[in-house]
Amino acid sequence: MYIPTANRVADLARVRSFLHAHGFATLVTQTQAGPWASHLPVLLDEHEGSSGVLRGHLARANEQWQHFRPDQEVLCLFQGPHAYISPTWYAAPVAVPTWNYATVHVYGIPEVRNDPGFVRQIVEDTTARYEAGRTPQWRLNLPEAQVAALLQAIVGFTIRITRIEAKFKLGQNRSPEDQAGMLRGLSRSAAAGDRALAEFIRGQE
Repeated sequence: MYIPTANRVADLARVRSFLHAHGFATLVTQTQAGPWASHLPVLLDEHEGSSGVLRGHLARANEQWQHFRPDQEVLCLFQGPHAYISPTWYAAPVAVPTWNYATVHVYGIPEVRNDPGFVRQIVEDTTARYEAGRTPQWRLNLPEAQVAALLQAIVGFTIRITRIEAKFKLGQNRSPEDQAGMLRGLSRSAAAGDRALAEFIRGQE
């Protein structure tokens, strides 16, 4: 990924926080016919392995898990808030439109994990992560025969992280006046995505 110096995020704590907050990923693998992508929730385990591990599951009918190779990296794309930036928000009299965003690319070595206990733990951990704060909270309290059938229909996997690229393109190359105008424009926008980006930018300060 092309990352200008001003947009590169090297702070691992910030990157991990981003991955926890934006866990719906695009998993990309390479096949003889070309790239293959799936969209799925992925969990980050920071303390497993030397650089961390991603855990997730795929539908067994999704043949992507059959593309996993122990000698070939896969790529997980994590996308945060993003929005069109209008030049009318800038103080500078001459400017052009752009798109600001935050994204992290995680590369790693995949491994299929078919054991039912592991797969069940992934489902329970993913559910707990996204049910947190809800009332009531859903739990996997189904008859065991039904749970077994559900688990049989999916395949668990891990991705041992080998490298991470993080890019937060948030107008860092603009003047303080332009950045302030951009933030006002995003905050006042009727588009939820624009306001989400404004909130994200404030969180980086």
